[in-house]
Amino acid sequence: MERPRILVVGGGFAGVECARRLERKLVPGEADIAIVAPFSYELYLPLLPQVAAGVLTPQSVAVSLRRMLHRTRIIPGGAIGVDPKAKVCIVRKITDEVVAEHYDYLVLAPGSITRSFDIPGLTDHARGMKTLAEAAFVRDHVISQLDLADAATDRDERISRLQFVVVGGGYAGTETAACLQRVTTSAVKRYPRLNPNLIKWHLIDIAPKLMPELGDKLGATALDVLRKRGIEVSLGVSVAEVGEESVTFTDGRVIPSRTLIWTAGVAASPLIATLDAETVRGRVATTAEMRVPQFDGVFALGDAAAVPDLAKGDGSVCPPTAQHAQRQGKVAADNVVASLRSQPLKEYFHKDLGLVVDLGGADAVSKPMGVELTGVAAQGVARGYHLMALRTNVAKVRVMTNWLLNATAGDDFVRTGFQRGKPATLKDFEYTDSYLSKDEIRAHTAALTAKQ
Repeated sequence: MERPRILVVGGGFAGVECARRLERKLVPGEADIAIVAPFSYELYLPLLPQVAAGVLTPQSVAVSLRRMLHRTRIIPGGAIGVDPKAKVCIVRKITDEVVAEHYDYLVLAPGSITRSFDIPGLTDHARGMKTLAEAAFVRDHVISQLDLADAATDRDERISRLQFVVVGGGYAGTETAACLQRVTTSAVKRYPRLNPNLIKWHLIDIAPKLMPELGDKLGATALDVLRKRGIEVSLGVSVAEVGEESVTFTDGRVIPSRTLIWTAGVAASPLIATLDAETVRGRVATTAEMRVPQFDGVFALGDAAAVPDLAKGDGSVCPPTAQHAQRQGKVAADNVVASLRSQPLKEYFHKDLGLVVDLGGADAVSKPMGVELTGVAAQGVARGYHLMALRTNVAKVRVMTNWLLNATAGDDFVRTGFQRGKPATLKDFEYTDSYLSKDEIRAHTAALTAKQ
């Protein structure tokens, strides 16, 4: 008798945690487990700003899938369409070969992409901070601006290269601006021709508060830390237009700048749009057990799923955070196993354990279990949480070693070559044009199934 096939889509927090749990819960030979992942690692997203700042190496936050998964078949590629009626997932491998993966149980955890808006010049000139390649590229780009400004003979060019704009006052944007500002501030030691007064960082957000999830007190503390460092924080402001050498704000200001880092939120993976399923703000609607009710054997979780937040109630859904994604992965795996064994499913219920924001150096704000912390104590909690959340001892050691090295030796200003050729922008890293239409999915399903 053929064994049931469980297919997990996504190599992020939710998908990997689900596959790990399935391996632990299922008896060897009880079912075949496969995971579709474009890369051979789980990216630890919360530490990307430190990769961009050069505090951590890219490998430190790329946690090897093959160290975590032992009985799961890893399919190197991305899901580009799902046919729930035929129980087929269309996958484009990293070789561009398109294959049909049949499943009995499907776990959708494709994650999210950078949310963008119809702003003139945005897709052509903005850089994102959602992938490892983007973080490495941003680092190269910022250092290249320092190098070019140092060599420039024209004052206007120098000014535009030394002004940096980060859009998004959430965790990603705030930490990115804070970490990179520390790097450019320390650059004056290595670039004696640069006037430190010309180096300027702008952090803007359309919201009236910085990181409102922290609460008024901690949010105000973080804002005070940033402003004391010289970061100009503008709230209630967004971007009206982006040019090659300037950024125009909605309040009319025109900032001479060749760097716009866009971290203004996320949107569910376009894979969700290939399903005929109910959505909530683009995320597929699920039950509290993370089932997609329209389709047999389909579960969804993480950033791409609107999972009811039973802890909060009031019909709200869980926010797209790593904390929820990891815990949903465990419960989703339990429910897949329960479905396989004809046992009752359980609802996902999780209270947020708190928030940590690393502002670089000794600066941080944290709120573990509702306790508000700042400074060194908050930094200790933030870094302790990250070490706990990393899934392999190798990753933990790499991160700790990098932290120690940076604390003792300081920053280096080395470009690794990502600046060669055409500058990469938002659309170049997230492959948002790879997904199939519903008609294409049906055609691929029929053709590939017949071929296989």
